Amino acid sequence: MQAFLRRQGIQVSNILRNLSPAELYPYALGEPGTILASNGAIIAYSGARTGRSPKDKRVVKEPSSEANIWWGKVNIPFEPASFAVNREMAIGFLNTRDHLYVVDGFAGWDPKHRIKVRTICTRAYHALFMHNMLIRPTDQELAEYGDPDWVIYNAGQMPACPSVPGVTGNTSVALSFASREFVILGSEYAGEMKKGVFTVLNYLLPLSGALPMHCSANEGAAGDVALFFGLSGTGKTTLSADPKRALIGDDEHGWTNDGVFNFEGGCYAKTINLTREKEPEIYDAIKFGSILENVPYDAGKHDPDYTSAEITENTRCAYPIEYIPNAKIPCVAGHPKNIVFLTCDAFGVLPPVARLDGNQAMYHFISGYTAKVAGTEVGVTEPEATFSACFGAAFMVWHPTVYAELLKKKMQEHDAKVWLVNTGWSGGSYGVGSRIKLAYTRAIIDAILDGHLDNAPMRRDEVFGFDVVTRVPEVPSEILDPKSLWKDHAAFEATEAKLANLFVENFKKYAPAASAELMAASPKVGSGV
Repeated sequence: MQAFLRRQGIQVSNILRNLSPAELYPYALGEPGTILASNGAIIAYSGARTGRSPKDKRVVKEPSSEANIWWGKVNIPFEPASFAVNREMAIGFLNTRDHLYVVDGFAGWDPKHRIKVRTICTRAYHALFMHNMLIRPTDQELAEYGDPDWVIYNAGQMPACPSVPGVTGNTSVALSFASREFVILGSEYAGEMKKGVFTVLNYLLPLSGALPMHCSANEGAAGDVALFFGLSGTGKTTLSADPKRALIGDDEHGWTNDGVFNFEGGCYAKTINLTREKEPEIYDAIKFGSILENVPYDAGKHDPDYTSAEITENTRCAYPIEYIPNAKIPCVAGHPKNIVFLTCDAFGVLPPVARLDGNQAMYHFISGYTAKVAGTEVGVTEPEATFSACFGAAFMVWHPTVYAELLKKKMQEHDAKVWLVNTGWSGGSYGVGSRIKLAYTRAIIDAILDGHLDNAPMRRDEVFGFDVVTRVPEVPSEILDPKSLWKDHAAFEATEAKLANLFVENFKKYAPAASAELMAASPKVGSGV
């Protein structure tokens, strides 16, 4: 390892490699502001950046990958010379430390598709985070680890330089598929490392015909697998942590010819308003070895205050997946039986549950409608309607149709049913209506997974065309009909038409590559809309 680091320009001799949580705790507690919580977790703070910085992400434009990348607002091109300057700045900063943390781990539980990732960082909190989020090698695997496939240089405590071409502020996160490196400057938010690894796998897996997915996954006692797609805050982590089912993973997966596998060795759960009553598996996973990020606490007893958004609403906890009692380890499983598209509808017009046919599934997958939840990204202070291709456009490297075609192929091969579940608002738009109760959403998910909804009564939605489920055990019937909860039905119809138009306008950029059947799944908008 030392020889590798010297080749990369790292001159620090005191390298703390793959320390255990017990070994990392004293270092972490020595960092300013970091404290020991009453539940045994470490509470750490990421400074000014409390969410991802997607506008500061750059991808090096180079011959080996240039033709494959979906260039634009998501994948902003970066010149190799600029990346070299950022890399030199990061390594220069790392070389000013008297010791560095190195975490060597794997991304991907399937040995056929996993990659070796080496993280080099200056903060013990970041080392513990990656210890939790990567798949932890055995002693023998670590001894035989060799050189990594990818390297993360986390110099987040050092600001980026806006004079570097392509850098627009004091934060820059940049990756190069040619050198297989990821450089972080100006952000100490731990999630940047996690999503950097996800971005890498989103590029690599389609090269071998596998589908990378921004989704959670679990498995029933009969071996039935369910996938939950959705952006942060839509319920992927919460709804996949089901005591009746084995957790495969909460956020990032691949779907191969053999089945699905988790990319990660841990979970990165939101903690805002967390309670044991609502989410007992997540609540009890916060203990020794876990990292609470940007969570306020009581100064006396050091009790975490999960109700406080004083720092950010994007409060988080990272913990090893084995902290979930019913986690399936190794985190691999067969092919999905049910696929759930979770959407947080800020307009309050989508039904709590609807069944999608094949073309509708592709349409809604490519559209990826949801709402950005406050605090998930820098500058987002309240829910904001958005369309995110494949329910994770910020991490997609190929054009969305590449992922959509892979999903369509696998859905057809394995006869997976697809459902749209709204975890957002009902009775009115955000600010007027109320968030759909978690208990109702859980009842809907249970009914999907036990097969109860396969033959449930449904009605055709005249605007969106999908089949709306009208009866679900333990869910009031009026909840399943969003229009009935609006006091002003004309206002509902106008708002529904507005959302339908947003779908149509958003999809225009995909229309040139879409079939007539796929375009027929578009919402219907009339001349009076």
